[in-house]
Amino acid sequence: MDYMITSVLAAAEGANMSLAIFGAVIAAGLIIVGAAIGVGIIGGKAVESIARQPEAGGRIFMSMIIAAALIEGVTFFALLICFLAVFWMK
Repeated sequence: MDYMITSVLAAAEGANMSLAIFGAVIAAGLIIVGAAIGVGIIGGKAVESIARQPEAGGRIFMSMIIAAALIEGVTFFALLICFLAVFWMK
């Protein structure tokens, strides 16, 4: 009887680990999609702004690069957390 309880607990622990890893992988995918959408919106709006006011192109471009870098920094940090969670659970 004791062996059966232990094996059921081990199976449940394995299933929980699989779901946790699956959740971390889904989170990593959502992070990438969110960052891509954010950078795409920033780039599109910057191009629209430069088309309206070409003389302000340099300032708009620099603001776009800074905003995109901030988004990428947060994205890399979030992905690092997801990957550490996956490797820590194994």
